[in-house]
Order: sequence, then structure tokens, then C-alpha cells
Amino acid sequence: MRRLRLRAVWLLIVPFLWLSQPDGTLLLVGGLLAVAGLALRGWAAGTIHKEAELTTTGPYAFTRNPLYVGSFLLGLGVTVAGGHWIWPVLFVAFYTAVYGRTMTGEARLLGELFGERFHQYAAHVPAMVPRLTPWRAPWEPSGGFTVAQFRRNREWEASLGALVGFGILVAKWWLVR
Repeated sequence: MRRLRLRAVWLLIVPFLWLSQPDGTLLLVGGLLAVAGLALRGWAAGTIHKEAELTTTGPYAFTRNPLYVGSFLLGLGVTVAGGHWIWPVLFVAFYTAVYGRTMTGEARLLGELFGERFHQYAAHVPAMVPRLTPWRAPWEPSGGFTVAQFRRNREWEASLGALVGFGILVAKWWLVR
């Protein structure tokens, strides 16, 4: 599913960048959403040890899928910056179709790997919309954010992609205004 997500995104990026009509206000609003998404993704990537331990601290104490919530904010930000209402609508449809299946599969895998701990965690922490207060696991939680883990999870790639995408949108806006 990961390969499908990445390939599908790249197939959509070229027409999006070609047909987008960014303006200054939407670039600013989209940029703020994207920065919030990147910050959340960075925090989550520096906290999670994928499939090695059940991470319930940091952003995972608020939502089970902070990487995906961050991706949603990032994608929404980029598409809002694209300057037409159709881009966010298409993004939400794509996101719902692809990430809904991904999250279901990952929840099943985590249930198999971590059993009752995961089921208890899932009963208290929502999949997407964050809790207002962090959930505290009754067992000893694993460590928190580290830069080493952030690097290990290659989160810099999302930041680089966002920078390039917004760079193209800003250049396009600058040239046509």
C-alpha cells in the first residue's frame, strides 16, 4: 500500500503543479497548514519505533496516527495553496480512499504484534481526531522524541518535498502576478 500511495501522489503532482493557480493569500494559508503538518509529522517520526514497540507517548498520546494527521494537514495545505477549490476536494477524496485502507491494515497488524496493549490503547486514543489531553498508558511507556529517530525514519524527505512543491507554487504565482 505504501508504494501505491507514493506512486499515486507523484502521478497527481504533475497535473496539480501544471494547472494550479496560486495566489498570495492561499499560499500563506496553505503554507501555515503545511508547516503544522510537517511539525506534527516530525514530532511523530522522532518518537515512533515502527513495529518494534507500541508507541503511546508524544503525539501518539493524542492520536494513534499523528503521521497521517500530519500528512493530511500537509496535503491540505499544498492543495489549498494551489488556488482552486477542486484541489482540496480531490485531495480529501484521495486521502480518504488510500489512507483509510492503510490505517485499517496497520491497526490489524498492531493488534497482532501488541495484542491487548494495542486494543487498550485503541480504546482510549482516537485514530485521527486528536484527544484534548494526552492518554497515559498504564504500562511503562517507551522513550520520547530523538533526532536520531527522526533521521532514521527519513522524515526530512517530507520537508524536502513540501519545500520543492511550495517553491514551484510561489514561483508560478510570482511569474503571473
